Amino acid sequence: MKLSKFRLLPSFAALALFAVVTQWTMTTSLSAQTEQASVESVETAEEAAAAEAAAGDQSLIDMYKNGGWAMYPLTLLSISAFGLIVYNFMAINPNQILQPSVLPEIDTALQALDIEKARSICDENPAPSTNIIHAGLVRVDINRYNPEQVKEAVEEASAEELASPFILINYLSVIGSLAPMVGLLGTVSGMVKAFNVIGSEGAANAQALAGNISEALITTASGMIVGIPAMFFFFFFKNKYGKITSRVARVVGDLQFTLSTAISNR
Repeated sequence: MKLSKFRLLPSFAALALFAVVTQWTMTTSLSAQTEQASVESVETAEEAAAAEAAAGDQSLIDMYKNGGWAMYPLTLLSISAFGLIVYNFMAINPNQILQPSVLPEIDTALQALDIEKARSICDENPAPSTNIIHAGLVRVDINRYNPEQVKEAVEEASAEELASPFILINYLSVIGSLAPMVGLLGTVSGMVKAFNVIGSEGAANAQALAGNISEALITTASGMIVGIPAMFFFFFFKNKYGKITSRVARVVGDLQFTLSTAISNR
């Protein structure tokens, strides 16, 4: 029995050695694969981070700098457009242009043929509509009333009073037309630079080429960003002001009729 046990010892030793070698080999292989996988994951992460940093979203300041010289006039146009939009929102107001709160007082004074009181009301409440009415009342002579003279005075004052607010509305149209053209000029400038790079260095300098093309695209987009809202608000304020001027003409016509009726019935 002892002999048989001693004979089995080499077999057990061989099996144990084989198991240890196999386990060590598998452990080493798995460890190497794990380290390789970790290294590859780190490299992949670094490459992804580098690619993301290279092709990531640029800040507005970076895009502004990459836009080139055309961004400076576009900035001036955008500031002007914003200022005009804010101003027109405050100025193109029916209450400020028509002064509806004082129109009944003027109508009452005209019915009583109190021309001086009607003029004083207009002087105390300056607005396009009251200025037009005042210009017509200046030429009113109750004893020798001439409706044609009053009508001419009203038309002359209307042309002057109602033209001034519309000038600032028209500037939005100018900005809406100029901004895309300035952006297009910047686009042409950027493309010329890109072709100069291709002509001098070939297409190998991709960084400089991409920078010039980026400048061209940024200026085009910036010109549209400024021009589209400017044109939209131009038509918006134009239509709104057209409705207000129509109401001014009707109000002035009604007051002229009130005056003519009062003079005829005295």
